[in-house]
Amino acid sequence: MKKPDFPLIADCLFYAVCAGLLSLCILRYYRVPTVAALSLAALFALAACGIVFFIVHGKHRRRALSQREREEKNALLLHLALERPEKIRALLLTAFKADGREAHCLRDELFVDGVPAVALFTMQPVSADETARLIRAHGEEKFSLFCNELSPESETLARTFSVPVARGDDVYELLKRTNSYPEKLICGEIPRRTVRTRLRRSFSKRNARPFFVSGILLLLMSLFTLFPVYYLITGGVLLLTSVAVRLFGATP
Repeated sequence: MKKPDFPLIADCLFYAVCAGLLSLCILRYYRVPTVAALSLAALFALAACGIVFFIVHGKHRRRALSQREREEKNALLLHLALERPEKIRALLLTAFKADGREAHCLRDELFVDGVPAVALFTMQPVSADETARLIRAHGEEKFSLFCNELSPESETLARTFSVPVARGDDVYELLKRTNSYPEKLICGEIPRRTVRTRLRRSFSKRNARPFFVSGILLLLMSLFTLFPVYYLITGGVLLLTSVAVRLFGATP
């Protein structure tokens, strides 16, 4: 069952409420009867909701896909950092063969198109010392490096000695393109953000400022609007929320 897209729903509701309230205020200002004003405001709200849905639906879907891909990539790189070297070589060998490349293993080394391919997946970016050790070990022999990421110094060293580097993004794209993505990953499922985690992030201390600014603006708007009660109540709630978040919110 497909999960609802809560950010998209929130956007649609937000703009619908804004359009409905604004149109209701304008209609009542021009003395339109209450029932007719409410009906027209509801139509404006539905129209705004539909327009927003068609405009931002694709963007939300692409954003969700991108987030899913990042989670998959991070899980894969963690898996590769914890997996045994022989299994990593076997995985890359399968992927390169599926990609139409000439690849084989000789003893404890993987060769791709006749060039040694060194797999060095680590939790931290590969250091310059590790890159220098590989360059020293291979001498004048060309080789390519597959890793999660390089440190800036290591990247400079690899560029200086013309060492081709395939980073995490390249490895992830290769495995997905060749349908070689591992069925089971070390550390199990991709961690999901729970409702509690999202609430904790929403009410972290750094969000006290947006709550405060929003509350002040709503309180100021109550001085000029036709219906000040809504702005007074909402602004007061936001202002008190900013104080509570500042006092008791989680540190980001």
